Amino acid sequence: MFSLKKWFLALMVVFFSGAAIAELSPDEVVKKTADDVISAIKSDKDIQAGNKKAIYALVESKILPSFDFNKICRLVMGKNWRKMSAEQKEEFSSGFKMLLLRTYAVALSKYTDQKITVLPMKKQKGSIVTVKTEITQASSQPINVDYALSNSTGKWLVIDLIIEGVSMITNYRGQFGTSVRTNGVDGLLKELKNKNNAA
Repeated sequence: MFSLKKWFLALMVVFFSGAAIAELSPDEVVKKTADDVISAIKSDKDIQAGNKKAIYALVESKILPSFDFNKICRLVMGKNWRKMSAEQKEEFSSGFKMLLLRTYAVALSKYTDQKITVLPMKKQKGSIVTVKTEITQASSQPINVDYALSNSTGKWLVIDLIIEGVSMITNYRGQFGTSVRTNGVDGLLKELKNKNNAA
């Protein structure tokens, strides 16, 4: 399971503009935007004060668009995705997006001074590449965060976060797979709805 603190550390780097994604290589996008996200948080007093409306707006407009959300949904659901109806896929996508929105919003409110170092990127082939980063804090050991990005849509978008060796996709696939085996797809959809409504 990802802690909220580690979620925040990971998402700090994932704060892209559409234009930047289209024009820059994966590591250049991460390098360019690492400082931007910290600057934006520090300059927004509403976010610093924990204003939920401001935080949600930031996440929805600046963070979630940097993800290939359709691909993530397919990867997270695995073989169950093919068994779902169009209506179930739409409901899952909506519920999962809200779950991530809430998770990121809570994590953003935990900001303290961190330093992000984008490590040199080794030459990689194919439509999926990995950008490695190291996030340091004064009070703890550095945290390693890898970003898997794909350009299958014509621009580089995040399809997975690997925090200290733990994959976001694998993490959620395990959780959701257990729910489907226990209560079926409709049970998972109900569980997502209940969690989001409760929040």
